[in-house]
Amino acid sequence: MPDSPGPAQPSVDAYRTLLVEESPDRLLVQLNRPQARNAINQEMVDELHAVCALLEATPKILILSGGTGSGDAGSGAAGSGPAVFASGADIAELRERRRADALQGINIKLFMRIAALKMPVIAALDGYTLGGGAELAYAADFRIGTPSVKIGNPETGLGILAAAGASWRLRELIGEPVAKEVLLAGRVLNAQEALALHLITELHEPEALMDAANALADRIAAQDQLAVQFTKALFHVPEGMHPQADMDAQSVLFESPAKFERMQAFLDRNKDKKRNKK
Repeated sequence: MPDSPGPAQPSVDAYRTLLVEESPDRLLVQLNRPQARNAINQEMVDELHAVCALLEATPKILILSGGTGSGDAGSGAAGSGPAVFASGADIAELRERRRADALQGINIKLFMRIAALKMPVIAALDGYTLGGGAELAYAADFRIGTPSVKIGNPETGLGILAAAGASWRLRELIGEPVAKEVLLAGRVLNAQEALALHLITELHEPEALMDAANALADRIAAQDQLAVQFTKALFHVPEGMHPQADMDAQSVLFESPAKFERMQAFLDRNKDKKRNKK
């Protein structure tokens, strides 16, 4: 995390491809390109980087969600459409990218930055979650969804590969056999399949999805923030760094004021329970 906040970040009203709502312990970010089915274009990438900068300076829980699509990705076509988290990268932009663009890692660097945020990231998925949209969801710590979720990576059908994290994250999340079906054969998982594979951990009706995401954020927020940050970080350190990394993190937490306050409160509650039983 930077030692200083750095350049001033856009206000929550300044984004063009995102709807952002900030509260003391969380940031709600809704992808907002309905005319392109929330296809991830360069402007959205830039704005999500601005969100990351804000959360790196002031760690908070991030909840990512989508909305209702109203056209084909990159087409600008109008009209009503089904629920969509993100239909993928913007094909109109992707069509024009060349070797140098691939080597810049435009999406993968963003998704790695999101995955590395100190506080947990919750992806609330409704409807189509495809291509780069799926890779954005894979970068989250939690994925919950609705019965209409369809998640997969059709990139090889477009002559490219899922190069923004799916090639390793999906194998870790659902295992090699099914990951290969998704990545090599274009399989799209429905909500029940994703739930059975634990790619999604909860299913809710669309009208209850954000309440469920906030309820999960409430449970995270009730924990000690520093303990949550260290625990998340330890998930991602290389195997060879254990157990030293665990001991180093615990040594910091053992000296934190929150540890003494929370443990004393626990002991006091137990004492009160025993006293009330007499």
